[in-house]
Order: sequence, then structure tokens, then C-alpha cells
Amino acid sequence: MIVIKQMSVDSQEAVFMMEELSEQLKTITGSDGKSSFKRDEWNANEDIFAVAFEDNKAVGCGGIRKLSDCTAELKRMYAKEKKKGIGSALLAFLEKEAKKSGYEEIRLETRRINENAVQFYLKKGYHVCENFGRYKGKEEAVCFFKML
Repeated sequence: MIVIKQMSVDSQEAVFMMEELSEQLKTITGSDGKSSFKRDEWNANEDIFAVAFEDNKAVGCGGIRKLSDCTAELKRMYAKEKKKGIGSALLAFLEKEAKKSGYEEIRLETRRINENAVQFYLKKGYHVCENFGRYKGKEEAVCFFKML
């Protein structure tokens, strides 16, 4: 059974999962993605980070942070195993928390070459949108949004 827990981005489990994500991203895209997520910029009062557990072992992570009063950005989304429903459980948890926090929309960025991620978000009802923020003008990036 997958259990999702809201945790600090500085918790041992969160740091471990994000490091594993960075290794995977480096293999897939050539970039570890660390430049677009700095733990010291995470606002624990507004932003939400979660870790997924199975049999008391961390198996995934993800977070949402404030982009505007009505829009959250999905960050550092990772599932250790693709076929177990970890990513779906994490995403559902984060979408629910975003809605409870008053957000109306979630945005995210991934690399075009990361086909598994692109297909995952499309299947979960996300739509491609114009690249936003730091991703504007970056051909390798693809951005998505979903209205809550």
C-alpha cells in the first residue's frame, strides 16, 4: 500500500528521493534539474512537499509551490517505479492539497525528451501550454497546466 506524507524538503527521505530523481534526470535529459529547485527557496508556510512510502520505504516525492495567488507549480515529481501507481497517488495528493490551499491551476515543466513524464501528464489531464517563467524560450522544455 502506498502512503503519502507531507514532509519537509530537508527531511532525510525527501533529500534522498530528490537526489535519486536528479540522477535519473541526468541520465534521461543530460541535466539533473537542480538549478530549477533550491531547497532554501522553499517556503514551508506556503509550499507543500510530500514523500510516498511503500512498506515504510520512500518510493517517490513531489511538491507544489506558489506561482501566484491562484496558480501552483508542481516540482520535483518522482516515482521510483513507474507501474505501481506511485506517481498517480502523489499527483492526486498534491492536486488535492493545491485545491485545499485555494489554487485554481497547477503548472509544471519537464523536458520534451522525458517521454514518460510527458505521457504521464497528458494522461492525467494536463495540457501543453506556452512556456512560462524561467522556461520561456527554452526549446528543450515543455510546460503543462491543469485547471483544478
